Amino acid sequence: MIGGVEARPTPVEAPIQLRIADDIRMRIERGELQPGDSLPTLAQLCDRWDCSMNSARGAVNLLKAQGLITVGRGRAPIVRIPPARVIRSSERHQTEKDLAVRSLEERAAIGEAETNLAMSIAEQHFTAAYDLVPAEGELAALLHVDAGTTLLRRRFESADRHTGILLSASVSYIPKSLLERNPALLDERSEPWPGGTQHQLATVGIEITCMIDRVTARMPTTVEAQQWGLPDGVPVLFCRRLAIDQHDRTVEISDAHYPADRTELRFSTRLDTWTELPADWPHGDGNDRA
Repeated sequence: MIGGVEARPTPVEAPIQLRIADDIRMRIERGELQPGDSLPTLAQLCDRWDCSMNSARGAVNLLKAQGLITVGRGRAPIVRIPPARVIRSSERHQTEKDLAVRSLEERAAIGEAETNLAMSIAEQHFTAAYDLVPAEGELAALLHVDAGTTLLRRRFESADRHTGILLSASVSYIPKSLLERNPALLDERSEPWPGGTQHQLATVGIEITCMIDRVTARMPTTVEAQQWGLPDGVPVLFCRRLAIDQHDRTVEISDAHYPADRTELRFSTRLDTWTELPADWPHGDGNDRA
């Protein structure tokens, strides 16, 4: 305190384009502007806020960068209509394991297309590409193999047949030596495989006993934004899955990307029941009320 005056920062008024963008954003959040509704025109924004055309345009660009609006060439911006949300739950790992021991007819009838995307594989353009690559760096370390060990790399993509927009994309790495007992596992023409990876591995005596999912996020590249049909401001989720077998070996690493605006990652964690409780703890079924 100097001369009896408390030290305070100098108030700084937000730039006009930020104030305009905040006002529209809050109207969207309050539901006053609904998905598909048109925004005020640039001229209307200029009149309402007594600002220049550049400031009004800057506000629209801020809203676009936040993924709140859709701007098309030759048409007014609208409040963005959110895409259908896909739920990807950790419970699917057990579902896939259960499916792996069912009949061929049952395995062929359901897969990721039906469980995650709620659509038939026939409605998608599905591609699988296999090649062999050497294990290096983090991949070698996670798989506990020597650098240079041959890995089968499998790349999978599904796209909407009508729009060409990606629906799913992943790349998988498995030590080639684990699969050699079944040559069909090295042939991309075997895809899509009824029952998926867990059934494939079961044919060479491998049972998956643990799945570890590591999820991070980042902004998409320009290529990814185009492939997924992403508006500005929407990140992608990166999920690295480690599949552990009955011998505690990491037998597969799978990397998948998901657009954050249409994906819900749901993790269910079951906890072991206590077998012994301290003597002074209450005993009951948890339904007691004071």
